[in-house]
Amino acid sequence: MTTTSAAPPQIFDRALLARRLARAAQKPPATFLLERAVDDLTSRLETILRPFPRVLDLATPTPLLAQALAVRPDRHVTRAAPRPEPAVPPIETLVCDAETLPFAPASFDLAVSALALQWVNDLPGTLIQIRRALAPDGLFLACMAGGQTLTELRGALAAAEEEILGGASPRVAPFADIRDLGALLQRAGFALPVTDSETITVRYANLFSLMADLRAMGATNVLTQRLRRPTRRALFLRAAEIYAERHADADGRLRATFEFIWLSGWVPHESQQKPLQPGSAKMRLADALGVKEGKL
Repeated sequence: MTTTSAAPPQIFDRALLARRLARAAQKPPATFLLERAVDDLTSRLETILRPFPRVLDLATPTPLLAQALAVRPDRHVTRAAPRPEPAVPPIETLVCDAETLPFAPASFDLAVSALALQWVNDLPGTLIQIRRALAPDGLFLACMAGGQTLTELRGALAAAEEEILGGASPRVAPFADIRDLGALLQRAGFALPVTDSETITVRYANLFSLMADLRAMGATNVLTQRLRRPTRRALFLRAAEIYAERHADADGRLRATFEFIWLSGWVPHESQQKPLQPGSAKMRLADALGVKEGKL
């Protein structure tokens, strides 16, 4: 008897996501969060004293990251774009879904992604594909939205719907938690996995200014279980009131939280550091600390 693994749940409508990103690109997009992620990612790479001649930019919403990495002439950058976009030489661009990568094993030395993987339905599967596309001792480095992102908006919308409609509907994506992502890196076969997070607070005049920025990022609701009928304006007006009551600063401006979670891991290689075997220590812990060993 053969068994097949169940398909992952389809939480996000990825075709709709591509259309939302394309619509955002037709107007001046809101890229301030992405610009920060790109700056942080390139700074992290600068601390690693080794070349990465073959680089993959996976699904970052705009070419900003690929452009920042391509300034070095010793890098050949391939961009796996989430939607069709104009070519930006010398970057090699192709359109593909982050859940189905078309690359041969060991095609890249470095894979990066900025603010994209939070919309992947099968994140474990995507991480496995990234690891396979990297050569031994290749590095994966990514930034994605974390679980604290837009907690204020999520709470205000839920409270307004409870009041007006008698129940809440899916409106804000269920972002991953940092505690789970390190385990997913290990599960995908990465060595030396590291995760860390950063919380960014952005202030807005009102809820509608925040929602305008989300539209300009292509980051509005793409949940498959979203309501398919138009939302009453009264609900958003009440949500705006609740948001202001709960999250306004003294000057009346509203706080919006965005959490960046950073992931990094290496494809296993014999040159990498490995933990010592139990019982192989050559010095007692008490001697290393300069203290006397006692009995409990």
